[in-house]
Amino acid sequence: MTLRVAIVGAGPAGIYAADILTKSSAETGTPVSVDLLERLPAPFGLVRYGVAPDHPRIKEIVKALHRVLAKPEVRLLGNVEYGVDVKLEDLRTYYDAVVVATGAMADRDLGIPGEELTYGAAEFVSWYDAHPDVSQDWPLDATSVAVIGVGNVALDVARVLAKTGDEMLTTDIPSHVHYGLWSKTTTDVHVFARRGPAYAKFSPMELRELNHSPNVEVVVHPEGFDVDDHGMEHIGKHKAQKMVLDTLANWVGREPVGKPHRIHLHFAQAPVEVRGADGKVTTLRTERTRPLGDGNVEGTGEVTDWDVQAVYRAVGYRSTALPGLPFDDRAAVIPNDGGRVLGLDGRAIPGTYVTGWIKRGPVGLIGHTKSDAAETVGHLLADLAASGPTATLREPADVDAYLAERGVDVTTFEHWERLDRHEVALGEAQGRERVKVAEREAMLEAGRG
Repeated sequence: MTLRVAIVGAGPAGIYAADILTKSSAETGTPVSVDLLERLPAPFGLVRYGVAPDHPRIKEIVKALHRVLAKPEVRLLGNVEYGVDVKLEDLRTYYDAVVVATGAMADRDLGIPGEELTYGAAEFVSWYDAHPDVSQDWPLDATSVAVIGVGNVALDVARVLAKTGDEMLTTDIPSHVHYGLWSKTTTDVHVFARRGPAYAKFSPMELRELNHSPNVEVVVHPEGFDVDDHGMEHIGKHKAQKMVLDTLANWVGREPVGKPHRIHLHFAQAPVEVRGADGKVTTLRTERTRPLGDGNVEGTGEVTDWDVQAVYRAVGYRSTALPGLPFDDRAAVIPNDGGRVLGLDGRAIPGTYVTGWIKRGPVGLIGHTKSDAAETVGHLLADLAASGPTATLREPADVDAYLAERGVDVTTFEHWERLDRHEVALGEAQGRERVKVAEREAMLEAGRG
């Protein structure tokens, strides 16, 4: 009998899980049929809607993910929202196991006064990546902007805010994003790190890319650029961190060359308050920190008020709770043991699994989700080998009939291929590789052909 598995989320985590499941079929001799249920009309999740458009190399991952979706054992059921169009108890009728791979797309909070005046990095990323569920308008009327955080997303936000709109026109951004970036008034972007440079979390490549724009100057401020013994020990254990520190050290004190836009990197500055008037930011207050010798820092009481008109918080993503599933709000994950979802009593909930960021939190690069998926799938297959199939309606047509009865306009892999060709054609007309379609209805229409 063919095992039936539903995976909720068709981003990298979900697609990697589908790939491992189908490969296991050849090893075990047990056929597996996988349906990927995706809320959006298009697949690929974080790669399509979380990677900055001027990072085409990372988007090459789509090619590998595309090959998985093309497998005959895998079906894409797009434009299907879990909790709205289908619930967990419904999925149990049609599938022997359910794997949740919904990722993390909400912003973590700073926990400081005035935070309600700030923008979340995830919101801004969704705007410039043309997510169909966000507004096409974004306020870009600030001359000086603050970005809180020193991860790759913080640098993405800073870089996109600093570069000119026309620089970004070589990417897949649609017209509304280009117009917004072209008309923005930002000249200076200030990036703030609570700790010193030895603990910056961005990758060496991401950091070096800041310096590639002909219109953007990177300024590393010497204040707070200190490395204590613990910091030296830390970079001694992490090669990438040492490369980051070496690059930053080479930039400290460089003579300005007069580029029109600037990205300022400030270390040992912790945000303590955002001030504003009439709903607009007027000031970011930070406090100088000092190292405690164990990787942590404490405030010194020395505060600085920065004249900025917008503040973006980029201190990490967080997952959100899903109907019918337990959720650890503090860790922002679904409680699990190696991918087996745990109920309130601490016992595994039969046939229910997680993988990706909603399993372990938003840490690591996209490729790290492969090992996550392998662990989860290993447990899933072991459990099904012991319990046997559980679904009562086992044909793909049964799921199709259920969704059709509910009036869900499902998009398939064939729909995606038509949308893909349409976006490529839009790009060719402008001398670009692709132009992304932003509106949900336009995506559906292009998918229908």
